[in-house]
Amino acid sequence: MAVFRKLNGKGIHFRKVVSQISVSGRGLFTPEKYPGHGKSLCYTACAERNRTEGRRAATGLMAREEEALKTRAGAIAIDGQAAAGKTVVGRELARRLGCPFLDTGIMYRAITWLALQQSVSMDDEAGLGHLARSATMRLHDMEGRSIVLNDRELNTELRSAQVDQHVSLVARVSGVRRELVRHQRDIANRSCQDSGGIVMVGRDIGTIVLPDADLKVFMVASPEVRARRRYDELVSQGQDANYDEVLANAVSRDQIDSQREDSPLSRAPDALLVNTDDLTINQVVESILERLRSKSKRAGQASP
Repeated sequence: MAVFRKLNGKGIHFRKVVSQISVSGRGLFTPEKYPGHGKSLCYTACAERNRTEGRRAATGLMAREEEALKTRAGAIAIDGQAAAGKTVVGRELARRLGCPFLDTGIMYRAITWLALQQSVSMDDEAGLGHLARSATMRLHDMEGRSIVLNDRELNTELRSAQVDQHVSLVARVSGVRRELVRHQRDIANRSCQDSGGIVMVGRDIGTIVLPDADLKVFMVASPEVRARRRYDELVSQGQDANYDEVLANAVSRDQIDSQREDSPLSRAPDALLVNTDDLTINQVVESILERLRSKSKRAGQASP
């Protein structure tokens, strides 16, 4: 803001007056403390300085609160539709909180990839269950970008269109879900003990895997928005993709996930609902952090 005011016949730059006001004192800045600048200009300058200091104080408070959450974030469950933004939001949230991140979908994708490699039919529930029981699986890093399946690291292979097309068929098999849910609970328990928390995303985290999670979030977006995100992701990976086919697959996955008998996709009653259609990643993360801060404050007030 380039504002000039007349003071004793001279042009005085507003920014200079603001910068001259000392920030060493406590409390609000008032014109009476800073004579010699002209009453009107000083009022304006002090108001601006108070707003600036207020913003700085709020930002500093949020940073301190976020730092405090890193040691006691607890288990955070994020569920939602395919391509609603769960993974990218969950990973950024985990980074901000300094705790491990697990996209449970990567585990179902790994079993799907394995079934395709070994030509196991998607209708062979016994065969798929056997794959899940006999496979060794561990996370490769805290960011959860890849997984080690039977001593082989898998990453981009799990995001192929072929895996996309079949993963919901594998995920509906009770034998597969039972085995992977056991692994997921073990990972959550270890992470909360060792790191103070974990961010876990999937379809049934808040309802089945971690029903007692410290915070639950349910993310949604329109089929068109989700299809566009998935299409762009496939193209960026150099894969052939057709938007209409990606859209049809998104709608089909919604139906399969929400109508399966075992652990259907549903929102937990106490989950924070977030529609990501018109929100940036940072806006979604901030809304979740704000809910965490509120829960932390309430817990602190309730403590004796």
